[in-house]
Amino acid sequence: MSLVDQDAVTAKIFPHPLNAWYAVAWDHEVSNKGLLARTIAGIPMAIYRTADGRPVALADACWHRLAPLSMGKLVGSDEVQCPYHGLRYNSAGRCTAMPAQETINPSAMVPSYPAVERYRYIWVWPGDMTLADPDLIPDMHQMDSPEWAGDGLTIEAPCNYQLILDNLMDLTHEEFVHGSSIGQAELSESEFHTRLEDDGSVTVSRWMRDVAPPPFWLKNIRDRFPDFEGHVDRWQIIHYYAPSTICIDVGVAKAGTGAPEGDRSQGVNGYVMNTITPRTERSSHYFWAFMRNYRLDSQLITTQLRNGVAGVFAEDEAMLKAQQEAIDANPEHAFYSLNIDAGGMWVRRILDRMLQAEGRTGAEAPAASPAR
Repeated sequence: MSLVDQDAVTAKIFPHPLNAWYAVAWDHEVSNKGLLARTIAGIPMAIYRTADGRPVALADACWHRLAPLSMGKLVGSDEVQCPYHGLRYNSAGRCTAMPAQETINPSAMVPSYPAVERYRYIWVWPGDMTLADPDLIPDMHQMDSPEWAGDGLTIEAPCNYQLILDNLMDLTHEEFVHGSSIGQAELSESEFHTRLEDDGSVTVSRWMRDVAPPPFWLKNIRDRFPDFEGHVDRWQIIHYYAPSTICIDVGVAKAGTGAPEGDRSQGVNGYVMNTITPRTERSSHYFWAFMRNYRLDSQLITTQLRNGVAGVFAEDEAMLKAQQEAIDANPEHAFYSLNIDAGGMWVRRILDRMLQAEGRTGAEAPAASPAR
């Protein structure tokens, strides 16, 4: 019996919620020496730090003639000077100085968006600022925990953010897109379980028992156990947090040593950290990192893992670009859903509810079973 209805869902551009936290930059990209231009959820922003290190996100358009503030400069401890006529704005977005006049028009302001630094990222809330609770930032504690080590990069993905979420919620594509690194036939053959959790997150779990490790994982387990030979128990546990953060617990352990029951001591464990920020309807900022909990002091392993995962994600990027182009070329065509899409369908339903709460329209998703 199918877990998802086989009805079609229109392959249209999926809108993004505004009342949510989105990563706008890595912490090291934002300084008190200059301005960073980023477009978030269709909104151009000028990002910087005040002299005391606090992140600030202003609308990237001067009140006077809409010149991009990101082309300007920082003045004093927390002010931005427009590059066109020199108007200055403080971190709250209020104009503090105008050229050739002492009286400042009281309406001279630009929007200032709530901004928070957490988990090595700068996060911005582009919606109703009265709802911007920092406790709603998705849990990515592995990013700065002393028990984990790793690094990541940013992909400027030429596609709608929902296509990336689909990609990450169903990892059976690894067998076909990443056959030379992390893919193997057991991905499609093994059972998986999909759950809608009490906190509104979604979990998709898959275990592959007593299988040959693919090249990526064989290298990693030998980084910890140089003499390793034989089969492994492999796991993929996907955690989705609305609207667009997905943290994937992955790893392998020597087959039969108790990993499915909770003992991972004879293996290697990583977390693939992903948070996707819509830029426009057809482009996304895709922040990712690979974190591990073994050999924490090895910069060599950190760099090798980052570069290896970057190569894997480059294959995803090529597929996502082609998929977006096909959607644009075939606006009347539809998506159909398989059993493997159960997690992705829950994501679409959650996003649709968020959009409805904002008085906007999402895409109707086929019904999805909460468990397998």
